[in-house]
Amino acid sequence: MRVLLQRVAKAHVSVDGIKIGACDDGFLIFVCAMQGDTQAQADQLISKITKLRIFKDDVGKMNKSILDVNGSALVVSQFTLAADTSRGNRPGFSYAAKPEQGRHLYQYFAQTLATKGIAVETGEFGADMQVTLVNDGPVTIWMDTDNR
Repeated sequence: MRVLLQRVAKAHVSVDGIKIGACDDGFLIFVCAMQGDTQAQADQLISKITKLRIFKDDVGKMNKSILDVNGSALVVSQFTLAADTSRGNRPGFSYAAKPEQGRHLYQYFAQTLATKGIAVETGEFGADMQVTLVNDGPVTIWMDTDNR
């Protein structure tokens, strides 16, 4: 399972010009389920994300977690994180989970993250979405359960 996590001052996602999800002072998390991924891998990422100390403390050092700062999260599905660019100029996406599995793991990820005490909003799985964000830092972190 792959995520691209961005620390944001604010972010929102829209479908057909209608805002469907947003967050302030927290994370924008792009999520991609890969073939063969399981809920255990989602749990592994969630555990790491909730403890990741990348928010500033009183002296400006990245020393606080999203839980410490009472941050929120916007979770957006993004199968293009599975892009294979090793051949030619058109990326392949054969490593991405099939839509049914991808939807299940995406929803599981968002719901489970919310149970950890983080306010979570989401995009719409499979939709053509427009994402707007103000990256804070910028801080952008790539996480993959296959690259420990």
